[in-house]
Amino acid sequence: MNATPLLVGYTGAVGFIAPHFILRARWPHRAPALATAVWHALAVSFSLGAALTAYNLAMPTEHLHAGLLGLLHSCGLDISAGDPDPMTAHRLAVALPASIGVALASAFTFHVARARRARARHREAVDLVGRHSARLSATVLPYDTPAAYCLPGRHPRVVVSDAAVRELTPEQLAAVLEHEQARILGRHHLALAAVEAFHSVFRRLPLARHAREQTALLLEMVADDRALRGHSDEALATAMYEMAAARTPKGAFAAGGHMVLIRLKRVLGPRKAPHPAAWGAVAAVAVPLLPLLVVCPPGLG
Repeated sequence: MNATPLLVGYTGAVGFIAPHFILRARWPHRAPALATAVWHALAVSFSLGAALTAYNLAMPTEHLHAGLLGLLHSCGLDISAGDPDPMTAHRLAVALPASIGVALASAFTFHVARARRARARHREAVDLVGRHSARLSATVLPYDTPAAYCLPGRHPRVVVSDAAVRELTPEQLAAVLEHEQARILGRHHLALAAVEAFHSVFRRLPLARHAREQTALLLEMVADDRALRGHSDEALATAMYEMAAARTPKGAFAAGGHMVLIRLKRVLGPRKAPHPAAWGAVAAVAVPLLPLLVVCPPGLG
């Protein structure tokens, strides 16, 4: 049986239908780390499905006659003399999925490198203008608005304004600093770069758009949960409220931001056990493998 229709249907379902089910579900906010893994798993699965679909379309098969080359030939594009050359078909079958992988890898490298350059420039300015506080394990900047953010990477920094040091209570400040440390230790910038790369390649795809938006929010929740291990809900929530209007430099992550209202509602509201997310754990592991189960491309099996 030819697997191309199954691959097309599966890939379309992952790219267009699956995101709406996750957006309507309640468990992602209960288990944000797991939900982040599911969004990334869907992106990987869609990429594999698209690559395998391209392979099967290009590779001549009994059911598709001569694959994509045969279709072009029947449309009047004489790409080869007589029947399509099997070697040409094979090269095209390899080149099409490879181009998807190259595009994704190139986009990821671009986003990581661009953010690294922006952070490096800002880190130099921070080290020049600010003062390091050993007590806070952070760099304190002269700024009249309460703010805190981190600069992840090889030489990470947690940056806090002197207004935040003055105006926040010790517990509020500690909760904010713990939130920023969680962003650095979790390497959240790489997870964001991955979904940014996926969105760059598949810009009009609903999965790409929602994965980028939801990953940014969910990673904030992951950092919130880390801060709440040692600090009260009220301390973190009031600190977030105080810093909601602060602006963040390019390439940095802040404790405030435009998602603060959703996070405030979550922090202050009742938090239920994330047991329904067990189904998400299965999806996070199994979903990327499904395209490989649907088809074993000719020559690979």
